[in-house]
Amino acid sequence: MLITRRETGTNEEVQITALEDKDLKKLTQSRYFFDWKKAREEGTVYKLSLVEGDDILGLISLIEVSVEKRVEIALLCVSRENKGRNKKYDTIAGCLIAFACRIALEAFGIDACVSLIPKTELKEHYKSKYNMLDGGWQMYLEGKSLKEIIIKHYI
Repeated sequence: MLITRRETGTNEEVQITALEDKDLKKLTQSRYFFDWKKAREEGTVYKLSLVEGDDILGLISLIEVSVEKRVEIALLCVSRENKGRNKKYDTIAGCLIAFACRIALEAFGIDACVSLIPKTELKEHYKSKYNMLDGGWQMYLEGKSLKEIIIKHYI
């Protein structure tokens, strides 16, 4: 997976791995917005970091809902310096969403679905940037749109 450094336009390779106990010390709410220790109690948390470094650039908490063949994105965030117009890197969130799609596809095959409950102000962003479908209080990816996210951001 690749993310783009905005100031140079160069791509840098990233990896997504499970969040470890030792990482919790690095995760301040001022930089990562949520209580990730609590998130680990409710789902599986993964971190995105550069292959050539250990700085955590983004996090995602996933909950597998097997009976619905769905993976729910419970929390998704990029680090403070990678948010907004002056962010350092592009496509961090896309890589994390694609990772969730990949997990869902591996677990549930062609019936896989990925969903999240967006903040109201982000609903249009998820529709336009990630082709998410509006399911009322949830946004979701399935079928072709799920596969397109994987192809665009994961492969």
